[in-house]
Amino acid sequence: MSFRNLSPQRMFERMAAEHVPAFRFEGSSRGDFAAWKEEALPRVLATLGDWPETVPPNGELMAEWEHDGLRKQRWLIDVGKYISAAFLINIPEDLGEGESRPAILCCHGHGGYGKEPVMGNDSSPEMRDEIARHRSNYGHEMAKKGFVTFAIDWIGFGERNDSQKPNFRNINGARDWCNLYYLHATMLGMTSLSINVAHGKAATDFALSFPCVDGGRLGVMGLSGGGTMTLWMALCDERFKAIEIICYSDLWEHFGIRHINYCGMQVAPGLYKLVDLPDAQGLLAPRPLLIDIGAYDSCFRVDTAMACYRQVERIYRAAGAEDELELDLHPGEHGWGGNKSDAFFRKYLGGE
Repeated sequence: MSFRNLSPQRMFERMAAEHVPAFRFEGSSRGDFAAWKEEALPRVLATLGDWPETVPPNGELMAEWEHDGLRKQRWLIDVGKYISAAFLINIPEDLGEGESRPAILCCHGHGGYGKEPVMGNDSSPEMRDEIARHRSNYGHEMAKKGFVTFAIDWIGFGERNDSQKPNFRNINGARDWCNLYYLHATMLGMTSLSINVAHGKAATDFALSFPCVDGGRLGVMGLSGGGTMTLWMALCDERFKAIEIICYSDLWEHFGIRHINYCGMQVAPGLYKLVDLPDAQGLLAPRPLLIDIGAYDSCFRVDTAMACYRQVERIYRAAGAEDELELDLHPGEHGWGGNKSDAFFRKYLGGE
């Protein structure tokens, strides 16, 4: 036992306990909110670094099939100069000829399957277990409700994980690709977030080329790491008119630095110096925002998750948008509540 602290982890915990982000929202009026957002948002977005070069999608339809009353398609599209993605789209079977519907980008979170369970792939016991544990098939279920839904894999997941088929590049050993990609990206002046957001924008641009997609009625939703991507997609792209963040509410001091419950997919240099997670979510105001929190979530614990929500609530109130913020506090684990999603997106995007 030493007389002094020799633990770097303990050092970071103490630093976080004393830290106050530069743009923690302390106001109460619409004027306070407007001034805060005008100054904070550009600084927050700047932490993402440079953006990768955009390219035409060169979409190629690989397969089309019917599943549970939905028409599903798999495309390959280019999302960057040196990389492509598989693009999945779910189209309601009752879509009329010449009709367009609201569309939702469905962001997957961590796990071995990426977009697949989100978009309804229940073809194996493992996929079915993933869906049962997290209710992660929101891309399928929201299409069943009448919305067009679409998704891609983020880098490090599904078909875009270098360790998995079709890549089989196992040079990482036991190291997390999320963190390795982050190191690569920052060496080039980018972040994993800027790359993923750019790819998400490319997928959204491609979705808008479908006649069945109404480009003026776009939403975005996602669970856990997909909640991270939902937040950043919405912060970076105002085409998204309604936003659902599922089980990604907490405080950086606790879930990030104390619990080490984060990775290179979720961070940007200097981000916590500027804002805590509730402040980042509050920058979405006055756009409609639905927050899902699991009362029994073992990943983002309810105590600090609700503390995050209360700060977001304060920001939305100051923005005069308290009626645009909703909470689905559901009696479940780390997963989609699904109790308010249909009504929420129907209210703000319309729908059949």
